Amino acid sequence: MPVRIPYQPLSMRSGELEATRVSADQRTVRGVLARYAEFLPISDATPALSLAEGDTPLLPAPRLAQWVGVDDLHLKYEGANPTGSFKDRGMVVAVAKAIEAGSTTIICASTGNTSASAAAYAARAGIKAVVLLPAGKVARGKLAQAVVAGATVVTLDGNFDQALAVARDLARDYRVALVNSVNPHRIAGQTTAAFEVCDVLGDAPEVVALPVGNGGNVTAYSEGFRIYKAASRSTRMPLFIGAQAAGAAPLVHGAPVEHPETVATAIRIGNPASWTSAVNAVRSSGGEFSAVTDDAILQAYHAVAELEGVFCEPASAAGIAALRIAVRAGRVASQTQAVCVLTGNGLKDPDRAMPESFSAMALSPDAAALADRLALAPRS
Repeated sequence: MPVRIPYQPLSMRSGELEATRVSADQRTVRGVLARYAEFLPISDATPALSLAEGDTPLLPAPRLAQWVGVDDLHLKYEGANPTGSFKDRGMVVAVAKAIEAGSTTIICASTGNTSASAAAYAARAGIKAVVLLPAGKVARGKLAQAVVAGATVVTLDGNFDQALAVARDLARDYRVALVNSVNPHRIAGQTTAAFEVCDVLGDAPEVVALPVGNGGNVTAYSEGFRIYKAASRSTRMPLFIGAQAAGAAPLVHGAPVEHPETVATAIRIGNPASWTSAVNAVRSSGGEFSAVTDDAILQAYHAVAELEGVFCEPASAAGIAALRIAVRAGRVASQTQAVCVLTGNGLKDPDRAMPESFSAMALSPDAAALADRLALAPRS
């Protein structure tokens, strides 16, 4: 086991916080605690923890826009965060605030991405991380991240919702800090993605489509857009489309799903912890929750890679699929400016990209034979 060196908090004085407030055009400051200090619940006593999270690409996607059926589409690619998912935005705030409160151990239940993020930030801070995983329900790429960062990994014979219940009980009764999205500091950190969207576009988009599992991210986006509008950094609130897998769609059906099932492991959740706030966020925007089949999710997953060169995990593609369904049904106009949030990197769950039947083309090392096989035109 690696030797852990006790974390020494780095205080951020008020003058230093003010100096970190930069315009979107400068992009000279990395890390959400520094870049968006004025909008976050941090103080001089909050450790200046960072893995340079945030400031992820907002990519124009013209070819995918045609496939979806809208004129203007951007992809907020959260897979570019340090551990490959949007979780890093909230985790850095939650872990920093836990350290500020005196915690030396954090705990979370996870379908994979939260565990990877919690383990990384605990390692960065020199504290302990315990992650509770539903047995057999976590992509190996995500599990590897938690293991290599030195977290204590525990698999429970149950689903995510049961693992979260255990984590909450432990945090209530023992000296350990819960860093799931029920922690308000997680939500606060995740609002920064909405800030970045506005900073790049100059305003909030008309529509935001994103996958919904535990409900924390759509809650955070809604709060982020509200905060920016109140600060006169934007002029409007977007309509939200919350995509859930058809086999794990409690917010669509209005009732928990006892045994959620989907290929999109990151949203395989049957009883979202942020149920009420997620519903309020979507309904108050005039939007909708959409149940998307696994086939539609995988179709979108391949489309975004083939048309735009962006490799996301399957759950990330659920928002694209849901937006396409809404456009085809006439609930979203084709002239809409839309943003799809891609919550995680494709390397999190690479097995979905490689069908069992795949085999590479095998040829002898002969350029002419290969050119003939590839139907390459000769240079004139």
